[in-house]
Amino acid sequence: MKKKLNDLDKYVIFSICVLLVYSICEFVFSTITGIAHDTLTTAVYAAFGGEILSCCLIKIFKLKRFNDVGL
Repeated sequence: MKKKLNDLDKYVIFSICVLLVYSICEFVFSTITGIAHDTLTTAVYAAFGGEILSCCLIKIFKLKRFNDVGL
């Protein structure tokens, strides 16, 4: 039987794909133009890296509902 991915797994895969595509595009654009976008790269990696970290913590601690902590 084929195992179905839940929404959290799909979001982790999406985040990794975004980071991969951004890295490739940034490499190509910086090679062509000679300009590196340091601040934008930091922001993209911080945002999507933080999202991946959040998803991993949710998986590790098996958080089901956020109502218990008042969020």
